[in-house]
Amino acid sequence: MIVIRAAAPEDAASIAAIYAPHVLTGTASFETDPPDARQMRTRMAASDGLYPWLVATSGDEGGVIGYAYATRFRERPAYRYVVETSIYVADTAMRQGAGRLLYEALVDTLRAQGFVHAIAALALPNGTSISLHEAVGFRRAGVYREVGYKQGQWIDVGIWQCELNEPQTPPVEPRKFTETGVVRG
Repeated sequence: MIVIRAAAPEDAASIAAIYAPHVLTGTASFETDPPDARQMRTRMAASDGLYPWLVATSGDEGGVIGYAYATRFRERPAYRYVVETSIYVADTAMRQGAGRLLYEALVDTLRAQGFVHAIAALALPNGTSISLHEAVGFRRAGVYREVGYKQGQWIDVGIWQCELNEPQTPPVEPRKFTETGVVRG
C-alpha cells in the first residue's frame, strides 16, 4: 500500500537518494551535482510553510519511494498565485502508481491552497512524464528549444500548465501548506 504524506526533514536523505540518479545520469534534471541530504533539507525549509513537499512511502512504516513538490514560479510578486511543480520516483518504484498518487495529492493540495496555475517544465523527449502530467490535468503550453546542454546533447524543455482554480479579480492570496496539509480528492 502506498501512503502519501507531507515530507519531513528526516526524509531529506531518501529524497536526495531518489534525485541523485536523475542528476548524474539522466536529463530530467539540469543540475550536474546532486544535492546531499543537508542541501535537500535547506530546499525543503525554503518553502517557508507555503509550498508543499510530499512523499510517497511503501506503507505506514515503509521507506520513501517518491516525492513531489511545488516552488515559486518566478520571483516577481505578480506571479505569487502560480507555482512550479516537480516529481521524482525511485527507479525501483516505477510503474507502481506512486507517481500518479503523489501528483494527484499535490494538485489537490495546491487547489485547496488557492493557487491559480501549476507549471511543469519537462525535459524532452519524455513520454512517461508527459503522460503522468496530462493524466492529472496538465496541458502542453509550449516548448523552449535547445535550452539545456547535458549528457552530450542539447535538450528541449516542454512547458505544461494546469489550471488549479478559476482566476479571480482581485486574486485571493494562497493559503500556507501548513494550514491545509495534504489534501486528497
